[in-house]
Amino acid sequence: MMLFRSMLKDTRRYAALSVLAAGLMATAGFTRALAAEPDLGVYPPWSHGANNPVESRGLEFTVPEVDNLPDFHGNPINPGLSVFVGGNYFFVMAPLVAEFEKQHPELKGKIYYETIPPGLLVRQIQMGGTITVGNMTWTVHADVYAAGAKKVEGMIKDGYAVAPSVRYATNTLTIMVPKGNPAHITGLTDLGKPGVRLVMPNPEFEGVGRQIKSSLAKAGGPELVKAVYETKVKNGETLLTHIHHRQSPLFLMQGKADAGITWQSEAIFEEKIGNPLTHVTIPDEYNATGIYAAAVVKGAPNPVAAKKWIDFLNSPAGLAIFKQYGFKAVKSNLDE
Repeated sequence: MMLFRSMLKDTRRYAALSVLAAGLMATAGFTRALAAEPDLGVYPPWSHGANNPVESRGLEFTVPEVDNLPDFHGNPINPGLSVFVGGNYFFVMAPLVAEFEKQHPELKGKIYYETIPPGLLVRQIQMGGTITVGNMTWTVHADVYAAGAKKVEGMIKDGYAVAPSVRYATNTLTIMVPKGNPAHITGLTDLGKPGVRLVMPNPEFEGVGRQIKSSLAKAGGPELVKAVYETKVKNGETLLTHIHHRQSPLFLMQGKADAGITWQSEAIFEEKIGNPLTHVTIPDEYNATGIYAAAVVKGAPNPVAAKKWIDFLNSPAGLAIFKQYGFKAVKSNLDE
């Protein structure tokens, strides 16, 4: 009898758990249906891991959207050259590294580089090169800091980098939109219209935010700047990014936004690799120009290699690679 009661209790418990599980599964299914996003088949890194400049890769353990470090490249343990570069030209780094290694074979497989936003790279340098991503923490002391010219000059002024600041390339802005431009964006003033959803770089740590605000002001005055970066942020129509050079195109492809301002080079890159994106050109009178510069980081472990890298950025071979993505060489390379 006791055995029967025990079995009955277990049966009831099992039945209750089954009902609960079924409910949870139904709820989960409903939640997934609500939160479902298109299976794009493309997730950062767009290179599918090809931009890893090491000789031996060891165990491969990367699952897109789960175990993914798209902005960290190479082996952080005792690199022969460590480059911290503002992420808005992450896509140029792989061909640059490949060409540089041809010219300096002694550094082949020994280059490490990061492509997170320039403001975050500054914070990492200020914290001694230590960074945490997910469950992993590591320390890399940068040899080169490359970003917008003002950012690099600021690092020299604050004592984190050493002069000279070497300028090498320029870039302009564009409006990135999904292929077909379903929201019919024709120019900057359209971005202020109610109902137009935007994905925009966060000015807190993205230097491009300054140029974007300048461009918006030229086209629509302070009212347009306020609409894009204040009103729409508050009502949820503007999403501010954390890693804008990855998130802007992804959010556009996922249907979370109708448009976003990026560097034109990023739009050209996305179109080159076949992602379903295009761009709307911003006229020169409303556009803004970004100037890229680099400097050796103070206390760099590999200052000779750092100098070689910066010289390479300004060389015909380096500038030819930048040109493929719409960059132009600067007229004056050194700050006065």
